Amino acid sequence: MIQEETTRQNKRIKPDWLKIQLPTGKEYREVKSIIKEHKLHTICESGKCPNVGECWSAGTATFMILGDICTRACRFCAVKTGKPEAIDWEEPMNVARSIQLMKLKHAVITSVDRDDLPDGGASVWAATIRAVKELNPDTTIEVLIPDFKGKAAHILEVIQQKPDVISHNMETVRRLTRQVRRNSDYDRSLSVLKIIAENGIRAKSGLMLGIGETEEEILETMDDLRQVNCQVLTIGQYLQPTKAHLEVQDFVKPEIFKKYEEIGLAKGFRFVESGALVRSSYHAEKHVH
Repeated sequence: MIQEETTRQNKRIKPDWLKIQLPTGKEYREVKSIIKEHKLHTICESGKCPNVGECWSAGTATFMILGDICTRACRFCAVKTGKPEAIDWEEPMNVARSIQLMKLKHAVITSVDRDDLPDGGASVWAATIRAVKELNPDTTIEVLIPDFKGKAAHILEVIQQKPDVISHNMETVRRLTRQVRRNSDYDRSLSVLKIIAENGIRAKSGLMLGIGETEEEILETMDDLRQVNCQVLTIGQYLQPTKAHLEVQDFVKPEIFKKYEEIGLAKGFRFVESGALVRSSYHAEKHVH
């Protein structure tokens, strides 16, 4: 009993390879100022991303549209959950102007889940992509979308705006999906990625490790993603954002992440970003070309 408790405590101690530097620097402050001035939300802040210092210092950010309150309560995610506020129809142009001010060559946009809206927010997604393209014709765009409850018409509304990459994260393996992702479904997520790929857009997904998955399950998930022609995969370490969220079951070693990168490439993914601090939008500019 004592040995089991000691093991659990050790699992909560972050190893050296997960240490990060606190965000500082002129570029970081400028990005933070632009985001605050235009009343924008970023997953960098809401999701407590460990790479916020690196990315903001490089003048990049991942914008989060449709507010900052999610209608789902996934047990891994730090984004607030509850009843969202009304749609801000100025948000699409505010995002576009901020991308213009930051002079981004590549922009990443994501959103909360909006199950309260008839179209899940697809119309706002479409308006945002159009606004970004209008003001920033030379900027490539990646969007990280929710599942829209698997409704093809809403997914196609985003696809029709022709972003360069459309990402939808599996997050975890089949067995753990219901435990980790509230109101989500493993096969539904695969169907979203299949619709994206079938319509000629590069499909991308992401996995978190350290929640209790097995190597066999990770490889099965890779195979499932390749079956729907997902071309880009990110793999990172799950980090517990608060005590109310899922506990970390294991800290995956760097050499294991490297092994999964090599396996993923051998299975046919065009890009695999695999490392402890890798998140969905990490090095996203590479995944366009």
